[in-house]
Amino acid sequence: MVVMTYRAQMQTEDFETLARVGAREVEGLRLEFIDGKLGVKAVPDGDHDRIVLWLARICMQHRPELWLHVERGLAVQEYRSGRARPDASMAPDDAFVGQGEWADPAPVLMVVEVTSYDSDTDARDRNEKPRAYAETGIPVYLLIDRERCEVTVRSEPDGMRYESIRTVPFGKDIELPDPVNITLQTEQLKDWVR
Repeated sequence: MVVMTYRAQMQTEDFETLARVGAREVEGLRLEFIDGKLGVKAVPDGDHDRIVLWLARICMQHRPELWLHVERGLAVQEYRSGRARPDASMAPDDAFVGQGEWADPAPVLMVVEVTSYDSDTDARDRNEKPRAYAETGIPVYLLIDRERCEVTVRSEPDGMRYESIRTVPFGKDIELPDPVNITLQTEQLKDWVR
């Protein structure tokens, strides 16, 4: 019997140094560290940005006491050894004041990912990140999937995975459950897919 042991590509501290230097040297470079693996986050296109702005407007209208923080780095996973940059994180407006590049995710009510048209989207946004966010205990994970033209809401994290998963095609309403409590009308998302 062969026993496989988990081994990260690098230490979290080394990743943070690499990410800091990389961002300073290469414009638009955004690195993540999920499940002990280095990942490069695609630079968003205009439609991607428009979707995040659309969602921010909806959140402000329905939950004005909260803010949709764009690309806030979060320390994720069970021992906070992972580093993720969700496209947006819903949290109180001053939730990250005084924190460094990789913030404590405790005040985050929801993370949002909008898929990009790159080869890593499937593994990262549909598999690795939901697991990392669930391990962290973030209550709601919203995935706006432009390739599949659908919206997926994951909720009820149990420390390993989200127990509740609901997916609808663009055009159908979907509930963002407690503690977010917003119904998204997704018809407009059809305007922002290739």
